[in-house]
Amino acid sequence: MSDQQNWERGVLEKLAMSAIQEQRRTRHWSIFFKVLTFAYLFILLALFMGWMGKADTTLSTEKHTALVELNGVISADSAANSERLIGSLQEAFKHKQTQGIILRSNSPGGSPVQSGYINDEIRRLRAKHPNIPIYAVVEDICASGCYYIVAAADKIFVNKASLVGSIGVLMDGFGFTGTMEKLGVERRLITAGENKGFMDPFAPVNAAQQEHAKKMLAEIHQQFIDVVKVGRGKRLKDSAGVFSGLIWTGQKSIEMGLADDMGSVESVARDVIKAEEIVDFTVRENFSERLAKRFGAGVASAMGLGNFGVNLR
Repeated sequence: MSDQQNWERGVLEKLAMSAIQEQRRTRHWSIFFKVLTFAYLFILLALFMGWMGKADTTLSTEKHTALVELNGVISADSAANSERLIGSLQEAFKHKQTQGIILRSNSPGGSPVQSGYINDEIRRLRAKHPNIPIYAVVEDICASGCYYIVAAADKIFVNKASLVGSIGVLMDGFGFTGTMEKLGVERRLITAGENKGFMDPFAPVNAAQQEHAKKMLAEIHQQFIDVVKVGRGKRLKDSAGVFSGLIWTGQKSIEMGLADDMGSVESVARDVIKAEEIVDFTVRENFSERLAKRFGAGVASAMGLGNFGVNLR
Protein backbone atom coordinates (compact mmCIF):
# COMPACT_ATOMS: atom_id res chain seq x y z
CA MET A 1 0.00 0.00 0.00
CA SER A 2 1.39 3.37 -1.00
CA ASP A 3 2.16 6.20 1.39
CA GLN A 4 -0.67 8.21 -0.19
CA GLN A 5 -3.17 5.46 0.52
CA ASN A 6 -1.91 5.08 4.12
CA TRP A 7 -2.29 8.80 4.65
CA GLU A 8 -5.84 8.81 3.28
CA ARG A 9 -6.76 5.82 5.43
CA GLY A 10 -5.37 7.51 8.55
CA VAL A 11 -7.35 10.66 7.84
CA LEU A 12 -10.57 8.65 7.36
CA GLU A 13 -9.99 6.76 10.62
CA LYS A 14 -9.45 10.02 12.49
CA LEU A 15 -12.60 11.50 10.97
CA ALA A 16 -14.58 8.38 11.89
CA MET A 17 -13.28 8.42 15.49
CA SER A 18 -14.06 12.14 15.77
CA ALA A 19 -17.60 11.51 14.54
CA ILE A 20 -18.07 8.67 17.05
CA GLN A 21 -16.74 10.81 19.91
CA GLU A 22 -19.00 13.69 18.89
CA GLN A 23 -22.00 11.34 18.88
CA ARG A 24 -21.07 10.12 22.36
CA ARG A 25 -20.77 13.70 23.66
CA THR A 26 -24.10 14.59 22.08
CA ARG A 27 -25.72 11.52 23.65
CA HIS A 28 -24.27 12.35 27.08
CA TRP A 29 -25.51 15.93 26.89
CA SER A 30 -28.89 14.68 25.70
CA ILE A 31 -29.14 12.36 28.72
CA PHE A 32 -28.04 15.19 31.03
CA PHE A 33 -30.70 17.58 29.73
CA LYS A 34 -33.36 14.87 29.87
CA VAL A 35 -32.53 14.21 33.52
CA LEU A 36 -32.54 17.94 34.23
CA THR A 37 -35.91 18.34 32.52
CA PHE A 38 -37.32 15.36 34.42
CA ALA A 39 -36.14 16.83 37.74
CA TYR A 40 -37.67 20.20 36.86
CA LEU A 41 -41.01 18.60 35.94
CA PHE A 42 -40.94 16.53 39.13
CA ILE A 43 -40.48 19.67 41.23
CA LEU A 44 -43.37 21.37 39.42
CA LEU A 45 -45.55 18.30 39.97
CA ALA A 46 -44.60 18.23 43.64
CA LEU A 47 -45.56 21.87 44.01
CA PHE A 48 -48.78 21.30 42.07
CA MET A 49 -49.81 18.39 44.26
CA GLY A 50 -48.90 20.24 47.43
CA TRP A 51 -46.07 17.85 48.39
CA MET A 52 -43.67 20.72 49.01
CA GLY A 53 -43.87 23.97 50.94
CA LYS A 54 -45.34 22.60 54.17
CA ALA A 55 -43.29 22.80 57.31
CA ASP A 56 -42.87 19.49 59.12
CA THR A 57 -44.05 20.62 62.53
CA THR A 58 -43.78 17.10 63.91
CA LEU A 59 -39.99 17.53 64.01
CA SER A 60 -40.22 20.11 66.79
CA THR A 61 -39.32 18.35 70.07
CA GLU A 62 -38.70 21.52 72.08
CA LYS A 63 -41.27 23.62 73.84
CA HIS A 64 -42.37 26.28 71.40
CA THR A 65 -44.83 29.00 70.50
CA ALA A 66 -47.14 27.94 67.69
CA LEU A 67 -47.78 30.51 64.97
CA VAL A 68 -50.87 30.66 62.74
CA GLU A 69 -51.19 33.42 60.17
CA LEU A 70 -54.38 35.21 59.16
CA ASN A 71 -53.59 37.25 56.05
CA GLY A 72 -55.75 38.94 53.45
CA VAL A 73 -59.46 39.04 52.77
CA ILE A 74 -61.45 36.38 54.62
CA SER A 75 -63.58 34.35 52.23
CA ALA A 76 -64.31 30.78 51.25
CA ASP A 77 -62.25 31.14 48.05
CA SER A 78 -59.19 32.85 49.53
CA ALA A 79 -56.19 31.63 51.51
CA ALA A 80 -57.85 33.09 54.62
CA ASN A 81 -60.77 30.67 54.74
CA SER A 82 -62.24 28.88 57.73
CA GLU A 83 -61.16 25.38 56.66
CA ARG A 84 -57.49 26.33 56.40
CA LEU A 85 -57.43 28.51 59.54
CA ILE A 86 -59.31 25.95 61.63
CA GLY A 87 -57.03 23.13 60.44
CA SER A 88 -53.95 25.19 61.35
CA LEU A 89 -55.31 26.01 64.80
CA GLN A 90 -56.26 22.41 65.53
CA GLU A 91 -52.76 21.20 64.66
CA ALA A 92 -51.21 23.92 66.80
CA PHE A 93 -53.32 23.07 69.84
CA LYS A 94 -52.77 19.34 69.36
CA HIS A 95 -48.96 19.44 69.37
CA LYS A 96 -47.59 18.27 72.73
CA GLN A 97 -44.85 20.89 72.89
CA THR A 98 -47.08 23.88 72.16
CA GLN A 99 -46.91 26.31 75.08
CA GLY A 100 -49.11 28.96 73.52
CA ILE A 101 -50.46 30.07 70.16
CA ILE A 102 -50.11 33.36 68.32
CA LEU A 103 -52.63 34.27 65.65
CA ARG A 104 -50.72 36.82 63.56
CA SER A 105 -53.47 38.97 62.06
CA ASN A 106 -53.28 41.24 59.05
CA SER A 107 -56.66 41.41 57.33
CA PRO A 108 -59.29 44.01 56.35
CA GLY A 109 -62.07 41.51 57.08
CA GLY A 110 -64.46 39.65 54.82
CA SER A 111 -67.16 37.01 55.11
CA PRO A 112 -69.17 37.01 58.37
CA VAL A 113 -69.85 33.31 57.89
CA GLN A 114 -66.17 32.34 57.55
CA SER A 115 -65.27 34.66 60.45
CA GLY A 116 -67.99 33.12 62.58
CA TYR A 117 -66.77 29.59 61.93
CA ILE A 118 -63.25 30.50 63.04
CA ASN A 119 -64.43 32.42 66.12
CA ASP A 120 -66.56 29.46 67.22
CA GLU A 121 -63.66 27.03 66.74
CA ILE A 122 -61.23 29.17 68.74
CA ARG A 123 -63.67 29.24 71.64
CA ARG A 124 -64.14 25.46 71.39
CA LEU A 125 -60.39 24.81 71.31
CA ARG A 126 -59.79 27.15 74.26
CA ALA A 127 -62.33 25.18 76.29
CA LYS A 128 -60.79 21.87 75.24
CA HIS A 129 -57.20 23.00 75.94
CA PRO A 130 -57.49 25.41 78.89
CA ASN A 131 -53.73 25.30 79.57
CA ILE A 132 -52.78 26.58 76.12
CA PRO A 133 -53.43 30.31 75.67
CA ILE A 134 -54.07 31.86 72.29
CA TYR A 135 -53.06 35.45 71.64
CA ALA A 136 -53.79 37.62 68.62
CA VAL A 137 -50.99 39.87 67.39
CA VAL A 138 -52.22 42.58 65.03
CA GLU A 139 -49.73 43.94 62.52
CA ASP A 140 -50.97 46.51 59.98
CA ILE A 141 -54.73 46.00 60.16
CA CYS A 142 -57.36 43.91 61.90
CA ALA A 143 -60.75 45.20 60.85
CA SER A 144 -64.30 43.88 60.71
CA GLY A 145 -64.23 40.11 60.04
CA CYS A 146 -60.65 39.92 61.27
CA TYR A 147 -61.65 41.53 64.57
CA TYR A 148 -64.66 39.20 64.70
CA ILE A 149 -62.13 36.34 64.78
CA VAL A 150 -59.54 37.75 67.20
CA ALA A 151 -62.23 38.74 69.71
CA ALA A 152 -62.18 35.06 70.71
CA ALA A 153 -58.49 35.18 71.71
CA ASP A 154 -57.30 35.36 75.32
CA LYS A 155 -55.56 38.67 74.62
CA ILE A 156 -55.03 40.99 71.67
CA PHE A 157 -51.66 42.69 71.13
CA VAL A 158 -51.17 45.56 68.71
CA ASN A 159 -48.65 48.06 67.45
CA LYS A 160 -49.41 51.68 68.31
CA ALA A 161 -49.99 52.39 64.60
CA SER A 162 -52.05 49.27 63.84
CA LEU A 163 -55.58 49.81 62.54
CA VAL A 164 -58.21 48.07 64.64
CA GLY A 165 -62.00 47.91 64.75
CA SER A 166 -64.54 48.67 62.00
CA ILE A 167 -67.25 46.73 63.83
CA GLY A 168 -69.93 47.02 61.20
CA VAL A 169 -71.49 45.31 58.19
CA LEU A 170 -71.91 46.41 54.60
CA MET A 171 -73.47 45.33 51.34
CA ASP A 172 -72.10 47.26 48.41
CA GLY A 173 -72.79 47.50 44.71
CA PHE A 174 -73.46 49.91 41.86
CA GLY A 175 -76.51 51.23 40.02
CA PHE A 176 -76.39 51.43 36.23
CA THR A 177 -79.94 52.52 35.37
CA GLY A 178 -79.00 56.07 34.23
CA THR A 179 -76.08 54.80 32.19
CA MET A 180 -78.26 52.19 30.50
CA GLU A 181 -80.83 54.82 29.51
CA LYS A 182 -78.14 57.02 27.97
CA LEU A 183 -76.73 54.08 26.03
CA GLY A 184 -80.18 52.88 24.96
CA VAL A 185 -79.67 49.51 26.64
CA GLU A 186 -82.78 47.63 27.74
CA ARG A 187 -82.61 45.29 30.74
CA ARG A 188 -84.40 41.99 30.12
CA LEU A 189 -84.67 39.98 33.33
CA ILE A 190 -87.08 37.10 33.79
CA THR A 191 -87.58 35.75 37.31
CA ALA A 192 -89.84 33.41 39.23
CA GLY A 193 -90.44 34.97 42.62
CA GLU A 194 -91.21 38.65 43.06
CA ASN A 195 -87.92 39.35 44.88
CA LYS A 196 -85.62 37.04 42.94
CA GLY A 197 -84.00 40.05 41.30
CA PHE A 198 -83.11 41.36 44.77
CA MET A 199 -81.08 44.60 44.59
CA ASP A 200 -80.53 44.19 40.84
CA PRO A 201 -77.96 46.88 39.89
CA PHE A 202 -79.59 47.28 36.48
CA ALA A 203 -83.02 48.15 37.92
CA PRO A 204 -84.21 51.17 39.93
CA VAL A 205 -83.95 50.87 43.73
CA ASN A 206 -86.84 48.91 45.20
CA ALA A 207 -87.76 50.57 48.52
CA ALA A 208 -89.14 47.36 50.07
CA GLN A 209 -86.06 45.35 49.12
CA GLN A 210 -83.77 48.10 50.41
CA GLU A 211 -85.56 48.09 53.76
CA HIS A 212 -85.26 44.31 53.95
CA ALA A 213 -81.51 44.57 53.26
CA LYS A 214 -81.09 47.13 56.04
CA LYS A 215 -82.88 44.86 58.54
CA MET A 216 -80.73 41.93 57.48
CA LEU A 217 -77.52 43.95 57.91
CA ALA A 218 -78.70 45.19 61.31
CA GLU A 219 -79.26 41.59 62.41
CA ILE A 220 -75.76 40.55 61.34
CA HIS A 221 -74.33 43.68 62.97
CA GLN A 222 -75.96 42.72 66.26
CA GLN A 223 -74.47 39.24 65.98
CA PHE A 224 -71.06 40.89 65.53
CA ILE A 225 -71.62 43.14 68.56
CA ASP A 226 -72.64 40.16 70.72
CA VAL A 227 -69.50 38.23 69.70
CA VAL A 228 -67.27 41.17 70.62
CA LYS A 229 -69.01 41.68 73.98
CA VAL A 230 -68.64 37.99 74.85
CA GLY A 231 -65.00 37.91 73.77
CA ARG A 232 -63.87 41.13 75.42
CA GLY A 233 -66.13 41.07 78.46
CA LYS A 234 -65.50 43.72 81.09
CA ARG A 235 -62.34 44.88 79.30
CA LEU A 236 -64.51 46.62 76.70
CA LYS A 237 -65.04 50.27 77.61
CA ASP A 238 -68.37 51.98 77.00
CA SER A 239 -66.88 54.29 74.41
CA ALA A 240 -68.96 56.28 71.97
CA GLY A 241 -68.88 54.87 68.47
CA VAL A 242 -67.20 51.59 69.38
CA PHE A 243 -69.77 49.65 67.31
CA SER A 244 -70.32 52.33 64.68
CA GLY A 245 -67.94 50.89 62.08
CA LEU A 246 -65.15 53.35 62.82
CA ILE A 247 -61.53 52.21 62.94
CA TRP A 248 -58.88 53.28 65.46
CA THR A 249 -55.14 53.13 65.95
CA GLY A 250 -53.69 50.36 68.06
CA GLN A 251 -52.94 52.81 70.87
CA LYS A 252 -56.53 54.07 70.94
CA SER A 253 -57.90 50.54 70.71
CA ILE A 254 -56.14 49.68 73.98
CA GLU A 255 -57.77 52.67 75.68
CA MET A 256 -61.17 51.52 74.40
CA GLY A 257 -60.67 47.94 75.52
CA LEU A 258 -60.62 46.54 71.99
CA ALA A 259 -57.01 45.43 72.56
CA ASP A 260 -54.93 44.62 75.63
CA ASP A 261 -51.34 45.72 75.13
CA MET A 262 -48.52 46.50 72.73
CA GLY A 263 -46.59 43.56 71.37
CA SER A 264 -45.13 41.74 68.38
CA VAL A 265 -44.96 38.05 67.56
CA GLU A 266 -41.43 37.82 68.95
CA SER A 267 -42.12 39.79 72.15
CA VAL A 268 -45.29 37.83 72.94
CA ALA A 269 -43.51 34.51 72.37
CA ARG A 270 -40.57 35.58 74.51
CA ASP A 271 -42.17 37.60 77.31
CA VAL A 272 -45.74 36.32 77.55
CA ILE A 273 -45.72 32.68 76.46
CA LYS A 274 -42.10 32.21 77.60
CA ALA A 275 -41.21 30.04 74.62
CA GLU A 276 -38.95 31.87 72.17
CA GLU A 277 -38.85 29.14 69.54
CA ILE A 278 -41.63 29.83 67.04
CA VAL A 279 -43.04 27.02 64.90
CA ASP A 280 -45.31 27.97 61.99
CA PHE A 281 -48.43 25.77 61.82
CA THR A 282 -50.08 27.73 59.03
CA VAL A 283 -51.49 25.46 56.33
CA ARG A 284 -50.41 26.93 53.00
CA GLU A 285 -52.53 27.01 49.88
CA ASN A 286 -50.98 24.98 47.06
CA PHE A 287 -51.19 25.58 43.34
CA SER A 288 -53.92 23.03 42.66
CA GLU A 289 -56.17 24.60 45.29
CA ARG A 290 -55.69 28.07 43.83
CA LEU A 291 -56.43 26.74 40.35
CA ALA A 292 -59.60 24.96 41.52
CA LYS A 293 -60.86 28.08 43.29
CA ARG A 294 -60.22 30.30 40.27
CA PHE A 295 -62.07 27.79 38.10
CA GLY A 296 -64.97 27.67 40.58
CA ALA A 297 -65.17 31.46 40.74
CA GLY A 298 -65.20 31.63 36.95
CA VAL A 299 -68.05 29.12 36.72
CA ALA A 300 -70.05 30.99 39.35
CA SER A 301 -69.53 34.25 37.47
CA ALA A 302 -70.60 32.67 34.20
CA MET A 303 -73.77 31.36 35.86
CA GLY A 304 -74.61 34.82 37.22
CA LEU A 305 -73.98 33.89 40.84
CA GLY A 306 -72.32 36.04 43.48
CA ASN A 307 -73.63 39.39 42.24
CA PHE A 308 -73.67 40.76 45.77
CA GLY A 309 -72.61 39.69 49.21
CA VAL A 310 -72.50 40.78 52.84
CA ASN A 311 -69.07 41.71 54.15
CA LEU A 312 -67.54 42.57 57.49
CA ARG A 313 -65.24 45.16 55.87
